[in-house]
Amino acid sequence: MNAIAEKYSNATTSAISISLPELLALRQQVGTSNHPPKQVIAAQGEGYCSKFRGRGMEFAEVRNYQAGDDIRSIDWRVTARTGKPHTKLFHEERERPTLVAIDYRRPMFFATHGQFKAVKASQLAALIAWKTMRQGDRLGAFIFSEEQHTELRPRLGKRAVLALFNKMVNDPVWQRDNHQPFDPQQRLFHTLMRLRRVVRPGSAVIIISDFVQWDENVEKQLTLLGRSNDLSLIFCFDQLEAQLPPAGNYPISNGNQRSYISSVSAAVRQQYTHQFNAKRQRIEQFCQNHNARFTSCATNETATNCFQRLFGSRI
Repeated sequence: MNAIAEKYSNATTSAISISLPELLALRQQVGTSNHPPKQVIAAQGEGYCSKFRGRGMEFAEVRNYQAGDDIRSIDWRVTARTGKPHTKLFHEERERPTLVAIDYRRPMFFATHGQFKAVKASQLAALIAWKTMRQGDRLGAFIFSEEQHTELRPRLGKRAVLALFNKMVNDPVWQRDNHQPFDPQQRLFHTLMRLRRVVRPGSAVIIISDFVQWDENVEKQLTLLGRSNDLSLIFCFDQLEAQLPPAGNYPISNGNQRSYISSVSAAVRQQYTHQFNAKRQRIEQFCQNHNARFTSCATNETATNCFQRLFGSRI
C-alpha cells in the first residue's frame, strides 16, 4: 500500500462533508502502480460503454478484420487494395488529458440515505483523479455551483491530484446555508457552454451531477462537447428522488415555505416514480445515441461500485 494511502486508511467519512484524509485514502481502491503498459485496441461494437472509439487514440497498425470489430474502424483503402477487409488498430495516447466536472449546486447537498450527492461526487472525482495519475495522464477539473466555478488546468502527477482535493475540500459551498431555495443565477446549459471553452479537444471528460435542469439545451451542449472529446456522465441520485416512501404525509420545504406531500395515492406514487425513470432513461438514451459512457450512483452505495461500473471491475 502506498505510504499516503496507508497513513489515511482509517480516515472516517461523513454523510454531509468531505475531508482531505478521506480523499487520500481512496487511492488504495485504485492501486498504486504508475504508467501501466499502453493497450493496443481494435474498436469493437460493445455499445455505449465500449472503450474509447478512436478520439484521443494513436494509430498503431492494420490487421485482417475479425468478427466483432466495429465497422467504423475498417480501413477501406487497404480493404480495396487487398480485396479483404482490414481493421485499424489504435493505442492509447501517452498523455491523455482527463477533466472531471463536479456539480456542487444546492440540489447535490441532499440525501435521505447514505451520503450527500455532493459527497458521493467528490469521492468519485477522487477515484478518477487517482486513476488518471496511475495511468500517467494529465488531470484537470471544473467545479461549479450556482455562485461560481473553479477551473484547474490539466497537469501531471500527484500535485494535480492534491490541487483538486484542496479545491474540493475548501470550496465555500460546504459552509453555506443549504436550506436556502435553489435559485440558480444561470442554467446548467450555460455552465456547459463555459466547460466547452475550457476543455482541450481529445480529452476524456467526466461529468458528475444529478443533472437538475436537464433539457434540450443541455443535450445540445453535451453533443457539441462529445464531438471532440470522450464523454462520460455519472448520474447521482437519492432513493427518495426515485421512489416515494411508504404511504403517509411527509413535510417538505424549499427553504422558505413548508408544505406536505401525500404518498397515500397509488397514482401519485406511480407518477412520481415514472418522472424519475423518464429522466434517467432520457440521460441514458442520450449516452447511447452519442456513444458516451453512463452510470448512475445512489447516495446509499459506495463510490467504488459506481466507479467500477463505469471503468470496469479492474481498477
